Amino acid sequence: MKRVPLSSSNKGKPSARKTLANLRTGLTYDDVLLVPRYSRIRSRHDVDTSTKLTPKIALNIPIISANMDTVTEGEMAVALAREGGIGIIHRFMSLDEQVAQVRRVKRTESIMIESPYALGLDAKLFDVRKMMREKNVGGILIIDGKGKLQGIITSRDLRFEEDLNAPVTSVMTKRKDLVVATWGKTSIDQAKKVMEDMKIEKLPLVDSKDRLRGLVTAKDILKRKEFPNATKDSKGRLRVGAAVGVRGDFLDRAKELADSDVDVLVLDIAHGHSDHAIDAIKKIKKTVSNIELIAGNIATPEGARDLIRAGADSIKVGVGSGSICITRIVTGSGVPQLTAISDCSRVAKDSGVTLIADGGIRNSGDITKSLVAGADSVMIGSLLAGTDESPGEIVFRGNQRYKVTRGMASMAARRDQLEREGRLKGIKGEMQNHGEEDLSDYVPEGVEAIVPYKGGAVSVIRQLEGGLRSGLSYCGASSLRELRSNGQFIRITDVGLVESKPHDVITEL
Repeated sequence: MKRVPLSSSNKGKPSARKTLANLRTGLTYDDVLLVPRYSRIRSRHDVDTSTKLTPKIALNIPIISANMDTVTEGEMAVALAREGGIGIIHRFMSLDEQVAQVRRVKRTESIMIESPYALGLDAKLFDVRKMMREKNVGGILIIDGKGKLQGIITSRDLRFEEDLNAPVTSVMTKRKDLVVATWGKTSIDQAKKVMEDMKIEKLPLVDSKDRLRGLVTAKDILKRKEFPNATKDSKGRLRVGAAVGVRGDFLDRAKELADSDVDVLVLDIAHGHSDHAIDAIKKIKKTVSNIELIAGNIATPEGARDLIRAGADSIKVGVGSGSICITRIVTGSGVPQLTAISDCSRVAKDSGVTLIADGGIRNSGDITKSLVAGADSVMIGSLLAGTDESPGEIVFRGNQRYKVTRGMASMAARRDQLEREGRLKGIKGEMQNHGEEDLSDYVPEGVEAIVPYKGGAVSVIRQLEGGLRSGLSYCGASSLRELRSNGQFIRITDVGLVESKPHDVITEL
């Protein structure tokens, strides 16, 4: 048979046979264990689990909640930030809704609240009650047309009020009876002492012209004691992130979220090593250069290098590793997670950019392995999807409670997105309007599933954190930096994996 010469475009490229002959093995969490090392750690509480989310943002625990619509909204973000991590609010809602979620987290706790909620003198008690419910606050300040403080109404004042059409002036505590402090000249400790001495729960802050500038609450001071490891910004507010896409209104979202004081943006795209992602990174960084940007997802060092060059401050690693992701089955593409982290970490380390292991975390031991492999933090979804704070629906199977979770590339998620945007094609056979989409053309890369109901997120987070602390101890490490230095992997067989789990016993009592 006559041989056909290679075209010039194929010269120097390996043949399929040569590529297959030189295959290497990709590993994931269950393929390895960490070798126990001599430990000087006397208590797991002595270890330091702090890390960097991005070069400019620190976390006290290396845990991030995934930007999925069945995992992270405001409630989850608050719970995780209080424990020392951070939540990323998903983008599958209107821009106004997403901004409202971010602002709710930022206002949940603060050293001093800037621009506290206020109403004018012409407001009715109905307006006060409505704002209290919508903003989830227990007090509303009353100001005049020039912004001068006139009074305050708390939930106690409304407790027995039946005429909600009455003016606020009929119920409010008037300015002459209020204890106030000076804006810019009152420290948090001074404010605390005033509140203790005067036995008040809210201390308005005014300027030299008696204009309302801020507020200190007893609730925020107590929260500082209750959650000493909370992830907070320079103003004492809980940190929170939010996701944006790469098409449509993503730049408007980025701008509005930045204006709402979001701490970090996450570029939400399944295949991050693409023109779409790189173009979006450049546009976002040009538009809101003061906000840290996490990009991904990628699974190769080349992908990490290109996103870093485009301007990403942190890289998410993980293609097809999530529990509800079927990308590897649908597309045939992916890299086993531990190998992907290890490969990408070399590029990230050289550049000073941080690395997030996204997907495949099933227990606290997987977190430890991720960090030894080179990740700075981990993003988890399904482990938190079954908690009270997740937005997923509760369903029953027999006598057991579960919560619904789904991949954001699932058919159900896509259908909901198109319905929200008014772009879902109607009855089959009808003329398709401009901008409408037919789901029959959509190829899902995620599934909808249920996970066991687990109660409050805090207990799950603390179990994961406790396991990580024990993992550091077994590796003889007092910090995550020492963990990466001390950690040694050993590959195990399938029988070794069986040996690692409960065996030869009946665990269901």
